[in-house]
Amino acid sequence: MTVAPTLPPLLSDRAGTLVERFPRAAVLVVGDLMLDRFLVGRVDRISPEAPVPVVLFDREESRAGGAANVAHNVRALGGTVHLVGLVGGDAPADTLRAALAAQGISPDGLLTDPGRHTTVKMRVVTTRNQQVARVDYESDGEVHGSVEADLVRRATAAAATVQAIVVSDYLKGAVTPLLMMRLASLARERSVPLLVDPKIPHLPYYAGATFITPNHHEAEIATQLRIRDEADAQAAARAFRDRACAGGVLITRGEHGMWLLDDSFEGPLPATAREVADVTGAGDTVIATLGLALAAGATSAEAARLANYAAGVVVGKFGPATVGADALLQAVVSS
Repeated sequence: MTVAPTLPPLLSDRAGTLVERFPRAAVLVVGDLMLDRFLVGRVDRISPEAPVPVVLFDREESRAGGAANVAHNVRALGGTVHLVGLVGGDAPADTLRAALAAQGISPDGLLTDPGRHTTVKMRVVTTRNQQVARVDYESDGEVHGSVEADLVRRATAAAATVQAIVVSDYLKGAVTPLLMMRLASLARERSVPLLVDPKIPHLPYYAGATFITPNHHEAEIATQLRIRDEADAQAAARAFRDRACAGGVLITRGEHGMWLLDDSFEGPLPATAREVADVTGAGDTVIATLGLALAAGATSAEAARLANYAAGVVVGKFGPATVGADALLQAVVSS
């Protein structure tokens, strides 16, 4: 198989023009909301009770995660964001709402389901940013009945004024076939892109999406193809697009960069990260930047390049992180 040529370059002047449009672009983010908690401490001995490190507590941090981190990334880049998702009637939901408000994101689109537990990922981390353990609190059954209907209504109302729709699926119950069918219909009616950060068990849900952004392992699982080089990535992207019935695919490949495929462009994007500290939330940054760039009028190749640069910045930070417009442009200029 012949590998497609390199995608067209993104010149700094054009990148600047697109980023200048970000404040006038609006994105709807729908999906699984999370609260990421970090218990940070120092490790200097092993427990006498079991072969595990003893972490001497130093501090605790909380950050918006999942779909909320996608929304935070859109906001950090200067875009307008509308967020719709589920939380439980519990204290973590209050913490998440406060975190969103502090980031300039309205929590009005958060639907409370008293029968659920707000998804919380609690990580025990050393002061050197080494993860020791993770404890998850969650209710991951798919919503149905009146809760699902209310979620669909909120997403429909929020979609009326946006230029892109992003779905962040973490298999925590917010993303259902009914919701996806409604979002796909809205995207067609309004001629706006629909992007999905997927989970493979839900692949049939995503038919009609403009772009799906699987990572390397998700693409391999969905296509049953090994991805070892660019030719493999090309074959997997084509197979993934066919299976998902989507318009385009952007496979994120970690240190090997990305592979873009749609009706207009096909080809690789080399990794841009100079230093990797933590890949947590990098996929959120990718789809947020991709969606906002498309909303601002970028071509798919331009949007993918901007997303690639943004990912290169955030993996140099600890935990779910964001990149601002200035830092994104600096990454383009210094490449």
